[in-house]
Amino acid sequence: MASKDKAFYSKNTLNLNGNLVELSFPKIMGILNVTEDSFYDGSKFTNDYEISRQVEKMINEGADIIDIGGYSSRPGANDIDENTEMERVLRGIKSVKEISGDIPISVDTFRSTVASKSLEAGASMINDISGGNLDGKMFQTVHDYGAPYVLMHMVGTPQNMSSKTAYENLLVEMLNFFSKKLQDLTQFGIKDVIIDVGFGFSKTTPQNYDLLASLELFQILNSPLLVGISRKSMIYKELKTNPENALNGTSVLNTISLLKGANILRVHDVKEAKEVLKLVNLINN
Repeated sequence: MASKDKAFYSKNTLNLNGNLVELSFPKIMGILNVTEDSFYDGSKFTNDYEISRQVEKMINEGADIIDIGGYSSRPGANDIDENTEMERVLRGIKSVKEISGDIPISVDTFRSTVASKSLEAGASMINDISGGNLDGKMFQTVHDYGAPYVLMHMVGTPQNMSSKTAYENLLVEMLNFFSKKLQDLTQFGIKDVIIDVGFGFSKTTPQNYDLLASLELFQILNSPLLVGISRKSMIYKELKTNPENALNGTSVLNTISLLKGANILRVHDVKEAKEVLKLVNLINN
């Protein structure tokens, strides 16, 4: 178990639109998938009414950040063109802004053009599943807008990542990946970087659990840690169920993630994640 100083009480902060967000107490990032193609039916919102209703629900339940995605990154997902993704994301940003002008918006994209248009429209953060590997202009774009950046580990693309799971030593290779990327980001002058180890991306189920067991090792990178494990196949396949029935398993793994140093939980179910956060805090307080 990670210590209090390095886990729940880290002194990391994020600069979101000029406001310093303190991560000494972990935050909840609510997922808003503005797409028809998602592994979890309960997270697909494709019209303005559905989007607005879900945004209101997450804000009322205590979400600290809304993460908007217009491109499904589930294993084997269909590739969509940039204009389609951009239209979806901008619709989501508009809906969030109409409901709350205060809550920070993250955009889940690996395309620099979508990132720039999103930041111009009012987004505060970019969440890039590719760690800059799928668009060479991403780091420069993030620098130009002064936005925090979620750096995730993935090998390949969403279309082929399931076949990219051969590692000599997963943890060593991932630490090397993040160290190199952090150096690159520093050279671009990007200071606010969040690490996401990428559960379910280019990793088998046993590898995902090995990674979770050693999650505290990534604190050596001295960056906030985001965990996105909500309702994923590493949960529901092991429990022989489906995403719709994986909430309990999600809460269990979110609890473990917090105890091992997670600063941000990216979730479909904000209310339940806030309850996990509250109870874990009783241990660490």
